[in-house]
Amino acid sequence: MNNTRFATVVHVLAILADNDGEWLSSDWIANSININPVMVRKELGTLQQRGLVITRKGKEGGSRLQKSSTEISLADIYLLVKNTEVLGKKNLNTNPQCPIGKQINKALDGLFAKTDELMLAYLQSITLEKFVKQFR
Repeated sequence: MNNTRFATVVHVLAILADNDGEWLSSDWIANSININPVMVRKELGTLQQRGLVITRKGKEGGSRLQKSSTEISLADIYLLVKNTEVLGKKNLNTNPQCPIGKQINKALDGLFAKTDELMLAYLQSITLEKFVKQFR
């Protein structure tokens, strides 16, 4: 994954977890991350669709966690935003005449799968609550 989406979503959820039960505006959250509030609203929409946050509109609106931070793992968050393998993408145009080129993607499939498995197992062991505690 070569983008900041995972870090952004973890940051959003960490802020909501740290302010448990409070309705926080996307502007307030965006200020902490130092990004455009539109980006925060986009991620909050995804998080709401997945049942992790609840959002209400209006003057007294905002967002808050829908699930307890003890029920959300970093693996849940990673799977929500994952758009590629941890190690990146394979070259799909290798030389079929080369002894390595014609076989490398099959070998990389196993390597990529094992890497994902190890990372997910580690992230599954960390709840959002546990992650947020380090900031207090």
